[in-house]
Amino acid sequence: METSNKRKLRILAAGDIHGDTSQAKALAEQAEKENIDLVVLCGDLTYAEASTEGIIGPFVKKQKKVILIPGNHETVATADFLAELYGAINLHGYSIKYRDVGLFGCGGANIGMFQLGEDEIFELIKKGYDRIKDAKKKILVTHVHPTGSLMEKFTSIFPGSGGVKKAIDTFKPDILLCSHVHEAEGIEEMIGKTKVINVGKKGKIIEI
Repeated sequence: METSNKRKLRILAAGDIHGDTSQAKALAEQAEKENIDLVVLCGDLTYAEASTEGIIGPFVKKQKKVILIPGNHETVATADFLAELYGAINLHGYSIKYRDVGLFGCGGANIGMFQLGEDEIFELIKKGYDRIKDAKKKILVTHVHPTGSLMEKFTSIFPGSGGVKKAIDTFKPDILLCSHVHEAEGIEEMIGKTKVINVGKKGKIIEI
């Protein structure tokens, strides 16, 4: 039982927005209404590098802190550009601590235009983890789902990532937030001690 009456961290996580500015606006309005502390965007913000406008701006207008990673539809450079332009944080191979929650991540995917190898995915996640390993709670943010997850059953096109699965087994984060498989939006499952959530375009509110 928690003795602390400190309010939990409220996160609105979404992914696969693919340049849909009306959806970005709706999520930003939800973030304001639900008193969200952090907005986490799990990649594929654009559609094939186009349509970068109007995706991060709505959240900034509502004065929300935004953390993002690239998906397989944009490069790390595009994610860096958006982060810099809007004062957001690109979590790719990086980490941030907010209160006693450590967030670390890796964007991209193991297939597609901007492909990463499985070892590279793991090493980028490790790089972020090493800086927040003493955090009380840990959230891993990726675009791609892990191998052996339920999400794999929803698609014959997108294989799960062995690098992400290895990171779950090694670092045992409390939560993994991902997107990538549109058909698996909203799916939640436990892999070991980690709750894996496909946040999807509609988004999910997480309290930790």
